[in-house]
Amino acid sequence: MLLHLSTWPEVETYLERSTGIIFPIGSTEQHGPTGAIGTDAICAEAIARGVGEAAGALVGPTINVGMALHHTSFPGSISLRPQTMILVIRDYITSLAKSGFLKFFFINGHGGNIATMKAAFAETYAHLSDLNLPNADRVQCQTGNWFMCGSVYKLAKELYGDREGSHATPSEIALTQYLYPEAIKQAPLAEEVASGHKFYGAADFRRRFPDGRMGSNPALATPEHGQQFYELAVKELTDSYLKFSEDV
Repeated sequence: MLLHLSTWPEVETYLERSTGIIFPIGSTEQHGPTGAIGTDAICAEAIARGVGEAAGALVGPTINVGMALHHTSFPGSISLRPQTMILVIRDYITSLAKSGFLKFFFINGHGGNIATMKAAFAETYAHLSDLNLPNADRVQCQTGNWFMCGSVYKLAKELYGDREGSHATPSEIALTQYLYPEAIKQAPLAEEVASGHKFYGAADFRRRFPDGRMGSNPALATPEHGQQFYELAVKELTDSYLKFSEDV
């Protein structure tokens, strides 16, 4: 059940049986020479819809732009500042808490969002308390990072070993290939790929990781691998959502 395709009476009826909602959240940023700029949002949205269907849960609109300031030296990347992202998440939750939603489960596709999301949840709890909303103290938020699911991590290591890397990874590229086979990209990739460097901003990131990859070899990705990652992530995150939504 998708929020943007529902009517308000349908949402009101849904709230009679559940106060949970799932939000996909990702990023719009470079993913190397062969990765779609929308990779993180695409993956989060598809998995969230799969979890919503499996769990009978309402799925909210995808938050497509996240905290990706370190990627903005690459054309096409878009980022929110951390303080902007905190307010966006706070306002999404506040709007729905007013109508009775209490359990907010964010399925995340971008590692760079994690710290800001934690700050956003803390800000939201304080904001709701200040508003004196009914049941404000019962609002709970949780993040499920699909790429950190145990089953997903294990398969990525089995398939790619240390060539999984940490950005523009074959696992996430494989998932987008499964979801959008018509948009598979081909480009030459240098055998040597930068990894392990600290970075201190967008220009420094591009200097240290010139083609956008971080220790990864996305040429190993296949749509068949992507289907496996999708099914594993949906199963694991469905279990996580159901447990979260049922906890008092």
